[in-house]
Amino acid sequence: MKNLRTAVLCISTMFLYLCSSAQKNDKPPVTEPDYNKPRLFDNLPKEIPVNVAELETLVRTDVGRKGSIGLSLSANLKFDGEVVSSASKYGNTIQSVVIRSSNFNGAQLTISRTTSPEGVVSYVGRIISFQHGDLYELQNQNGQFVLVKKNYHELINE
Repeated sequence: MKNLRTAVLCISTMFLYLCSSAQKNDKPPVTEPDYNKPRLFDNLPKEIPVNVAELETLVRTDVGRKGSIGLSLSANLKFDGEVVSSASKYGNTIQSVVIRSSNFNGAQLTISRTTSPEGVVSYVGRIISFQHGDLYELQNQNGQFVLVKKNYHELINE
């Protein structure tokens, strides 16, 4: 009787083991990027030179104040907005500012200034809107800071 009970218990355990599955064999959910997002900066050039004095002024702007940066010399077009965040860390060796645009719907400009122990100043930043398919990234090209137009999906993976 004991052997029969043990055999039934083993068979029922094996049956439950074979019927149950802890993980599904489905493919993991991966979202396909939306390449049809509207473009926000279609009327602007691929590269926009940026004045370092403007970057310095933006980084030092307080929260709640207005800030702007020139986007086109010929058309006198500017990225205008309000500073929504400002931070300074490590004895002002890292300073950052975020500006929410008032003339480009949904876009934000983020600029960070870093100072190395040797005194070398560098800037990184981007103008991005998560609802649109293009953005600008701040790059240093031969000592000149330039906003370079990129596709949203070159930088952001969804």
